[in-house]
Amino acid sequence: MKKLPLPGVAIVAFVLSPCVPSAVAMPEAAPTQTEPPGISDSEIHKILVDRIDIEKQAVGIVVGIVSPQGRRIVAYGSLDQGDPRPLNGDTVFEIGSTTKVFTSLVLMDMVQRGEVSLDDPASKYLPPTVHVPERGGRKITLRDLSTQTSGLPRMPGNFHPKDPGNPYADYTAVQLYEFLSGYTLTRDIGATYEYSNVGVGLLGHVLARRTPSKHCGRNERLRCHRMERGR
Repeated sequence: MKKLPLPGVAIVAFVLSPCVPSAVAMPEAAPTQTEPPGISDSEIHKILVDRIDIEKQAVGIVVGIVSPQGRRIVAYGSLDQGDPRPLNGDTVFEIGSTTKVFTSLVLMDMVQRGEVSLDDPASKYLPPTVHVPERGGRKITLRDLSTQTSGLPRMPGNFHPKDPGNPYADYTAVQLYEFLSGYTLTRDIGATYEYSNVGVGLLGHVLARRTPSKHCGRNERLRCHRMERGR
């Protein structure tokens, strides 16, 4: 994800790599009104042309601009190498660990709604048969998982994907429970930052259990989707 400098305007660029397999239609963005002052669409387009055609940094890029005047989309490039389909604001990208940000945003949304507390232990939302590791009498909380200070490792020890290109596809909740129940923390909870895929995956899992998707209304589909995909 790349950000272009423009005070007061949020700009997000998604860079398409050759591994992205497809584009899926999503709801249409609200039509824009007038182009706000600052960096213009033509200037953004020139940057994208340089990145793709000259610097060879990507196959395609879509830039979304959100400002008080509305939303704008500038896209350039193609879906994949050998796939000339154009990009637009509905193109879906594989964004990997950017979902960790969304998972924490869902957490804070649920905290504000009073559905969970940052200091709730993760075990509160898991089956009673699952043992979440503890240390020194302290339990791993949702805050610890979100801030990457849970003491859990980067990856679970029983993670052996069949498809390296889609490594999480066959990792189940049962496997996650088995890992947690058998893992011993090597340092105090909250003491040290360590990037943990399994920690944020656990956070997304417990939030999804707290608010199952079958209970989500039309306006909360994205929220529930992010909880189920958080990793």
